[in-house]
Parts: sequence; structure tokens; C-alpha cells
Amino acid sequence: MELKKLMENRLLGNPIRLAIMLYLLTRRRVLFKDLQNVLEITPGNLDSHLKSLEEYNYIKRGKIFADRPRTAIEITENGVQELVRYMEMLKETLGMSTKI
Repeated sequence: MELKKLMENRLLGNPIRLAIMLYLLTRRRVLFKDLQNVLEITPGNLDSHLKSLEEYNYIKRGKIFADRPRTAIEITENGVQELVRYMEMLKETLGMSTKI
């Protein structure tokens, strides 16, 4: 049954979006360009994934001003909770499979 629950979360089931969330979990806030470099994806591809995460309130974007305006991405409390819940489901699923 856990596999079915995992499949229901199409948002975090995507490897790029899961990687974004895991990276943000350990840092809380990152610059768009830094995230793009870590993931090695195009700006358009990253923007598309961020829009999906933003739509479900997993992340939020904002501008910060240093030497020039930059886009920062921050994980929300909702995003932390959903990621932890997803990781717990993964853990339960893996636990079940090792008991066979």
C-alpha cells in the first residue's frame, strides 16, 4: 500500500523536484543560479519545476539585493512537512521490502 501512496505524490515523485527540496531542506534558502549549477539543468527547466513547487506552497521565491538583484528560493514550513512525510513513506516502503 505504501507504493500506492508514494505514487500519489506526483510533485515529490519527480527526481528533480525531490532533489530541489532535499537541497533546500539542508540550506533553507539558496540563490536560483546556485541551485541551477548544483542540479546542472537549464534556467527554464528549473523555473518550471519551481513553479510547480510554488503552486503547492512547498517553496517561495523572492528578490534579494546584493551587488545586483538576485532570485532566492526558500523552503516553506509546508514544504518541510510534506518532504518529511514523503521521506517517512519512502522509509516505510523500504522497511517493508527488506522484511521479505
